[in-house]
Amino acid sequence: MDYVEHLTSDNDRWDLLAWTYYGDPHLYEPIILANPTVPIRPFIAAGLRLRIPVIADEVVLDRDLPPWKRGRQA
Repeated sequence: MDYVEHLTSDNDRWDLLAWTYYGDPHLYEPIILANPTVPIRPFIAAGLRLRIPVIADEVVLDRDLPPWKRGRQA
């Protein structure tokens, strides 16, 4: 998997990082999983280097589509 590096600053949050990198604040789980040594707290400490997984656009956009447009068959 490819990653980009993010240097945290004051008031960084998991959901805000997901919004910044993926355009969806609910996609914070891949970021948390890629950084298992970082405590899960309301705010992330400043000065940490986080790995942000690069995910395909389809993953980000697919959740916003109605079921009949998701490209999957039931």
